[in-house]
Amino acid sequence: MNYNFNIRFAKVEDIPSILGFIKELATYENLLDQVVATEEILKEWLFNKKSAEVLIGEFNGEPVGYALFFHSFSTFLGRAGIYLEDLYISPNQRGKGFGKKLLIYLANLTLERGCGRLEWSCLDWNEPSIKFYKSLGANPLEDWTMYRVDGDALKKLAINNM
Repeated sequence: MNYNFNIRFAKVEDIPSILGFIKELATYENLLDQVVATEEILKEWLFNKKSAEVLIGEFNGEPVGYALFFHSFSTFLGRAGIYLEDLYISPNQRGKGFGKKLLIYLANLTLERGCGRLEWSCLDWNEPSIKFYKSLGANPLEDWTMYRVDGDALKKLAINNM
């Protein structure tokens, strides 16, 4: 199928769309109550501090999805990688290959930047996404568990170790 799909880097004007996609993704993942991001926060961290980058996927000139990513670093490879934090396509636009096009774009960007890997996390119950990722050649890291310290635990850790 030949769709009018375009991928571009986000601009400040895209912040409302980005926040909307974040909330849609969080709703799908049953995590909307954890979203504290605002347009102001996204502007500060994405565009002022440049802590992450966002690709916007457009269909017929309208944003239909996004990929938010940042550079990680592998000491074993001795080089950066790209970590994909979010990949999201609006439900009414799925099944058209737009998510795959965003991942292909990111894979090419990873190689162009000389990075050693492209990686991401996926919720264990998200079978449609797991099937999609495996169809593209992605492999789950079975021997690794992600850990997180945030909120009060982060504050406690920081205070106790000073």
